[in-house]
Amino acid sequence: MPISRSKIVIVGTGAVGAAVAFNLAINHTCDDLVLIDKNKRKAWAEAKDLQHSLGYRGIRMNVTDGDYPDCADADLVVIAAALPYVQGQTRLDQVEKAAEVVRSIVTPVMASGFQGMFVVITNPVDIMTYCVHRWSGLPDSRVIGTGTALDSARLKYHLSETMNVDPQSVYAICMGEHGDSQLVPWSQVTVGGKRFLDILKDNPDRFPGFDVADMGKHIMQVAYDIVMAKGATTFGIAATTVQIIQAILRDENKVIPVSAMLHGEYGESGVYAGIPAVINNQGIKELVELHLTPEERSALSRSVALIRDYCDKIAGID
Repeated sequence: MPISRSKIVIVGTGAVGAAVAFNLAINHTCDDLVLIDKNKRKAWAEAKDLQHSLGYRGIRMNVTDGDYPDCADADLVVIAAALPYVQGQTRLDQVEKAAEVVRSIVTPVMASGFQGMFVVITNPVDIMTYCVHRWSGLPDSRVIGTGTALDSARLKYHLSETMNVDPQSVYAICMGEHGDSQLVPWSQVTVGGKRFLDILKDNPDRFPGFDVADMGKHIMQVAYDIVMAKGATTFGIAATTVQIIQAILRDENKVIPVSAMLHGEYGESGVYAGIPAVINNQGIKELVELHLTPEERSALSRSVALIRDYCDKIAGID
């Protein structure tokens, strides 16, 4: 009986898709990696460049450019197509054009006979993940958006810098929309197992001027600052996406705050939002329902309501 090989297809080889591909390659995350782009020459060039990067790493990995029929036997399809950022716009301002792009991808992927899982990066990611689920017909547990995973990584990093501790000693997440309405549930943030709010209370002279609201705003704003400076966020989202993919392929049962469908958790249903989820080889195994404060729960409800409103608009023009 032949041993199965793991196969990932990335659709969209712009800055983000290429960074994801390189991260997958240097970590030897899969056996076969296929790159698809409407600019076929770009996909070919990225595949060739990736092939050449493997020579000194001792990695035997099949990296090629391809087309939608290659999705038929893929374990995962990563949707990394993105619209160029327009100064002054939020992610939500791009929703209708992004939906057109995503539909143009999902339709041929599903026509290939694909029955794997989708990992969605395209912004606004919560709404686009909902669209992929709707248009693919796949179970929602097999359609996952990167959600607030990157925001959470940024928060962990900045808190570790503030505390001067290893980021792995920090537990911190962002929830809700991957966008301007996201929230940081500070009641859940811990450093070395101690609540961060208690650390601030017990050490008033150690962190003078630290404001949790300002930190939350910084985590939300820093993405725009990076995009304005270099055109796109690439390394952070690539590492984030590969963490999700590895949790799936390696059956890790890892908790990551991704864009997932809610089924009554936090009093919400039928909408995708950034929620901590247990991820394994079945996709989203279950969601983690945290004991949020009343204020945090209200903020989450407002964020989810915003996402739902945009999803309803997309459904209305479907």
